[in-house]
Amino acid sequence: MKNYQQKSVEATTSQREFKPSSVTKYMTSVDKLYTFRPDTEISDVVELLIEKEITGAPVLNDLDELVGLIDDKDCLKVLFDMAYHNQPLIDATVSDYMTSVMKTISDRSNIVDVADTFLNTKYKRLLIVDDRGKLQGQISRQDILRAIRDFNGNK
Repeated sequence: MKNYQQKSVEATTSQREFKPSSVTKYMTSVDKLYTFRPDTEISDVVELLIEKEITGAPVLNDLDELVGLIDDKDCLKVLFDMAYHNQPLIDATVSDYMTSVMKTISDRSNIVDVADTFLNTKYKRLLIVDDRGKLQGQISRQDILRAIRDFNGNK
C-alpha cells in the first residue's frame, strides 16, 4: 500500500524553476498547416482530413485572412443534410459548414495560458493570431504535452 501523505520538500539547487514557454515554440506554423477556402467543396475537405489524418483546418479567404475553421464534426453535418434534406454532396462547400466564430489566442501567449484555455473549454486546438488578427499557426493539446515532456528533460 502506498502512503500519499504530503511531505515537506526543501528546495535544492538542482530544482529548476518553471518558466512558461511562448506558444510560438510549440505551435504548428501557418506554412505547415493545411488550409481551406470558403468555396472548397466539402468532399475535398473530407478526403484531405482522412488522407492526412487530421481533424480540422483553418479557413482563409482570398486575402489569407482567417474567416473560420472546418473540422470533422462540421463535416458530419453533411450526412444529415444528405439524408434528411436530400442535399447532394456536390453542392456543399466549406462556407456552408464551417464555424465562423472561433476562439483564437495571441501569438504573445504562453503555454500556461493555452493549457488553462484547454482545461476550461471543449477546444482541442486553438488558432494563433498576431495583433492584426493574421493567422500565425495552431496549437493543440498534444503540443502542450510536448511542452510538459520537454520541461521534464525527456526530449
